[in-house]
Amino acid sequence: MGDRTEFAATAAGNAFLDRYDRVLAKWAAPTSGVDVPTRHGVTHVNVCGPDDAPPVVLLCGGGATSASWFAVAGALASGHRLFAIDLPGEPGRSVVGERLRSVDDLMAWLTETLDALGVASTALVGHSYGATVALAFARRRPERVDRLVLLDPTSIFATFRAGYILRALPLLLRPTDARQRGLIGWETAGSEIDRDWLDLVAYGAEHFPATRPVVPGRPRPGDLERVVCPTTVVLAERSRVHDIEKVAAGVRKSLPDARIVTVPGASHYTLPMAGTVATAALSDALHG
Repeated sequence: MGDRTEFAATAAGNAFLDRYDRVLAKWAAPTSGVDVPTRHGVTHVNVCGPDDAPPVVLLCGGGATSASWFAVAGALASGHRLFAIDLPGEPGRSVVGERLRSVDDLMAWLTETLDALGVASTALVGHSYGATVALAFARRRPERVDRLVLLDPTSIFATFRAGYILRALPLLLRPTDARQRGLIGWETAGSEIDRDWLDLVAYGAEHFPATRPVVPGRPRPGDLERVVCPTTVVLAERSRVHDIEKVAAGVRKSLPDARIVTVPGASHYTLPMAGTVATAALSDALHG
């Protein structure tokens, strides 16, 4: 669909940004948008919280956009400086320049973004794909990460369920609004879901000109010995993406000092928006 700058000027682009802003308006704390120039394009960051508060960088799941952290912002912004990043190549307000082609590119982009924001070291929080990126960064740039929180991380400690892969495959082959809604609806069955967020993600799946993301490979034995910061893994009790017992076993094997917390009633997709229990778990992870 062409360059994302051009996309923003189209009817579909305007409709996408309207949905994005509707979700961003749910943030309880006053938020400002910052555009950070990098070698890999312009990275959009939603920022809130006191200027001098400890920094927390938030990396969203694939297709979710940084706007999805509204529950987290309401719980944490009074005592933290939050930086929620739209990942380049993913739906959001970031504009891709030189395409990310390798994990080295991905790590260099995040380093450059943090440098531009004046964040020397930070608590790093990632959900799903964002958790995969966060863990890779904590391993490769341990001096930049003070604390690590992984929300229902995928492709790290356990594989996807076969049933999830079968349902996700049509969406991967040809993303449409209906297929995205169908997958999320199946995975979140019985969990509360924000309808405005669903409208944003489903619309973005069909219309946003996303690129194939760079996915850090599953860590090999010994790779995670460089992750020395306090680490918490928050799992969604009702996740249908993977078996959380297998994820927990993988965490205990690879990161034996990590704390594992399970959020009752949450699904994989709803975890960042799962209300007081999830935000309390995240707050404890950042303070504990």
